[in-house]
Amino acid sequence: MTEIIAVRFKSGGKQYYFSPNGLQFKEGEGVVVETSRGIELGECVQGNTMIDEMELLAPLRPVVRAATAEDIRTAEKNKEKQAKAMAICQEKIAQHGLDMKLVDAEYSFEGNKVVFFFTSEGRVDFRALVKDLAGAIHARIELRQIGVRDEAKMLGGLGICGRPFCCSQFLDEFIPVSIKMAKTQNLSLNPTKISGTCGRLMCCLKYEQEAYEDLVKKSPKMDSFVETPDGVGTVSSVNLLRQKVNVRLENDPDSPHCYHNCEVCVVRSGKGKRPEGYVAPPPEELAKLRKAPGETTDGPARPTQSRLGAALEQVLGEPDRTQEPPAEKAEESHRRRRHRRGRGGAKPEGEGAAAKPQQENPTPKSGEAAGKSEGAAQKSGRHRHRRHRRPKSEGGAPAQS
Repeated sequence: MTEIIAVRFKSGGKQYYFSPNGLQFKEGEGVVVETSRGIELGECVQGNTMIDEMELLAPLRPVVRAATAEDIRTAEKNKEKQAKAMAICQEKIAQHGLDMKLVDAEYSFEGNKVVFFFTSEGRVDFRALVKDLAGAIHARIELRQIGVRDEAKMLGGLGICGRPFCCSQFLDEFIPVSIKMAKTQNLSLNPTKISGTCGRLMCCLKYEQEAYEDLVKKSPKMDSFVETPDGVGTVSSVNLLRQKVNVRLENDPDSPHCYHNCEVCVVRSGKGKRPEGYVAPPPEELAKLRKAPGETTDGPARPTQSRLGAALEQVLGEPDRTQEPPAEKAEESHRRRRHRRGRGGAKPEGEGAAAKPQQENPTPKSGEAAGKSEGAAQKSGRHRHRRHRRPKSEGGAPAQS
């Protein structure tokens, strides 16, 4: 095990390990270390820590000392010199007519070397420029060509998401990003929508790639031949996040049907011919694939009761009406409609006749009773046939002649 500290020289830059040389450092403290470019001032981002020697890629360089107030003032003076060096370099580039874009300038901690960073589409012959800059600045000059991603990291800015660039905030190294990631995530392949300010594919495509790859393994592929609760068909589209697919059934190819992944059984994965000798199962077997309305992927959903209904049931001893079965709700609504009709003026024929009290007539003789009952039946039949043509009295009963 070896004791190390992690040091960073730029905001959002890489972390480098150094030997603390017997000193104790805390996160956020300034340190002066020896690097391949000479003495540099950096910031400690990880205090004294023990790590395995197998994790070290190169021998550790020692820490010279903890940063003092004089060291901080020297770093501030170097920043002021960088602004002047940038102006001089811009002027010299314009005089030589070079096709290059100056991005940044960086002074060494000791002030004896200046590094200029620039971008260009091709190679640039800047030998004459270096001679002019050395005579104007009186220091060692180094010109370094960088890519557009490094330019965005140095300059910073806001992305299309509204947040600062990831590369200038927390990304130590650039992540390899490919167009295949955009295809896996079903994103638009329009370059303006999947590219960052630097003109390259957005680094954030890598963040969710593993989750999408895991969802792809659980979902059917495009153009797969599948069995569904409504029949067999071909997958026309896949929604990875919702775990659903659209299927064009053989018996209804014009309108695709949407199913959950658990309702689909793959017969042939991806493009290809229909399996030879395949016979579709009967509809009764396919109907078993359908997921119940209250069923989830983990199991059937539990019935829930509202808190208000539970409190009413506890206090009043009445059940929660919000959880009544549909049949009881229908019966209750039918009973209420009958009650409202009974209170109003318009009544059904049966209800009006039933509500009217019958008069007690003396018992007729047997012969008269038979003749009168026959005539009454015929007369009532004629009245029933022409009831809608006769005027009604004020009480709502048919007017008698």
